[in-house]
Amino acid sequence: MKIGVILGSVRTTRLGEQVAAWAMTQLTTNPTHEFELVDLKSFNLPIWESPMPPMMLGGKYDLPSQQAWGDKIAEFDALIFVTPEYNHGIPGALKNAIDSLGPELTGKPVGFISYSYDGGIRVVEQLRSVLANFSMHDVRAQVSINLNTDFRDGTFEPGTHHGVVLSQLMEQLTA
Repeated sequence: MKIGVILGSVRTTRLGEQVAAWAMTQLTTNPTHEFELVDLKSFNLPIWESPMPPMMLGGKYDLPSQQAWGDKIAEFDALIFVTPEYNHGIPGALKNAIDSLGPELTGKPVGFISYSYDGGIRVVEQLRSVLANFSMHDVRAQVSINLNTDFRDGTFEPGTHHGVVLSQLMEQLTA
């Protein structure tokens, strides 16, 4: 199974790079699956404004950045989103990236690693709702990272319980 780990923030000062690096270190100990970190920032997607819904375009897009994003997501059997919670919600760049696609997301299993001062639980609830539109199968286990307790002076120091939950997430994702 090929699993994409999507880094869903494009901010210069994002903490998600540390969280995604930790997740990749944990995940790549599993030799039965292939994992790839996909940095949303590297696609430089413009605000989606096509007159046609992406689902109707069948994976063929006019914008090279949107096509590259779609082609990359199409490679994966499952996805794990690593996302912050901004103002109790989905980061705009991540929502735009999701809105830019259609068939590449449809029917895939999906898991979440979120972070904020409350662990990012609200962003995951919103993502579950949005991704249900694509008939994606979200797993119950989610890694919720608290900026107050899991970061020290800007450095991610995850508790051991996060690794346990990530293992549960993987069990559910691959089931």
